[in-house]
Amino acid sequence: MADLRLELEESRTSFRPGETIRGVARWALEEPPEALEVRLFWYTEGKGDQDVGGVQSTTLDGAGLEGEREFTFTAPAAPLSFSGKLISLVWALELVALPAAEAGRAEIVISHTGEEILIGAADSEEPGVETPGRADPGTERLDLESLGGGRPLEP
Repeated sequence: MADLRLELEESRTSFRPGETIRGVARWALEEPPEALEVRLFWYTEGKGDQDVGGVQSTTLDGAGLEGEREFTFTAPAAPLSFSGKLISLVWALELVALPAAEAGRAEIVISHTGEEILIGAADSEEPGVETPGRADPGTERLDLESLGGGRPLEP
């Protein structure tokens, strides 16, 4: 079975727009790949159709059955990581072996605060009630109005 891993520098999983995302791609494959790619992308999860947006990718030329290579990307300005009652936007890095499309993935957060934005938590009527979503306890809670982005999403 293939082993595809991404290890981020200093084990970071949170980045602000414009910061460098740096790490090492490591792989051990059963068959030589036609190509290996490291991809930075976002996707939505929750109700409705899933959207996916590829932002940056780099091809690791001359990859054999096993090895490791460093990679760098620049965290984009948008979209920002968020979690709401109905939908979340998640950033990820992926190491993909082609053509088999086997992959290893590492989720990250991209936001101005360095923390996933929770939409709708400010509307909670009970103190201490967490808004359902992907965020860990202690994640900063903001609505879109506080970001200057318009009205909050409807629940």
